[in-house]
Amino acid sequence: MSPIRPENRDRYPSDWKAISLRIRTVRAAGRCECLGECGRGTHTGRCPNVNGGTAYGTGSRVVLTVAHLNHTPEDVRDDNLRAMCQGCHLHYDRDHHRQTAAATRRAAIEATGQLALDA
Repeated sequence: MSPIRPENRDRYPSDWKAISLRIRTVRAAGRCECLGECGRGTHTGRCPNVNGGTAYGTGSRVVLTVAHLNHTPEDVRDDNLRAMCQGCHLHYDRDHHRQTAAATRRAAIEATGQLALDA
């Protein structure tokens, strides 16, 4: 399971651990559910990575996580959640992470009384 940033912890429902476990173990049966929406272009059809197994291409240990397809932690509808290996999940979220990192940097600069130039 991927770590939840402290500032986002309150956005997840109190039963998130149980929801995540159900998605990863019952629905996905321990296998990445990505059908290519991650954009990696490394697999056709369903990703072959299995939790605890060896990741294809990298040889690292697979950790199955649960992605929010709309990047909204409060939205835990089954159709918004997808069990993904860490590689697919990170790739799926890359643009969202880039945007939130830029906003965090901008807020830190503005907090010092300076204007952000990358706005």
